Amino acid sequence: MKRSTVVAIINTNPDIVRMLRTAIEQAGFLVVVTYVEDIKTGQVDLQAFLRDNDPRVIVYDVAPPYEQNWMFLEHVKATPGFEGRHFVITSVNVKKVDELVGPDETVYEVVGLESDIREIVRAVKEATRARPTR
Repeated sequence: MKRSTVVAIINTNPDIVRMLRTAIEQAGFLVVVTYVEDIKTGQVDLQAFLRDNDPRVIVYDVAPPYEQNWMFLEHVKATPGFEGRHFVITSVNVKKVDELVGPDETVYEVVGLESDIREIVRAVKEATRARPTR
């Protein structure tokens, strides 16, 4: 039996996590979840989370305060064990994140609309087909 591709959701909002998890699981993926605050406070060992779950794609939400949380995402991406994994970046305020990071990064809006969720699932599917990056 083929093992399902693992997608990790790293977010701050349990309601958004529930919507994303349901949609991504319905698309055929195995979903694991952790919260940004749990990583920041050390309640979740990020290395162990990666090792135990081995997600191919990480759906990561950038919440306010945007600059601080973008810097934390950059720190997370630099953590050993993230090489070869793909990120789908989300935010409730894409305009603010775009102003901060520029046009080189695609950020998906997630305000709970069905169309938002569909776009994120589509991005996850594309990321699973992408070749590993360094």
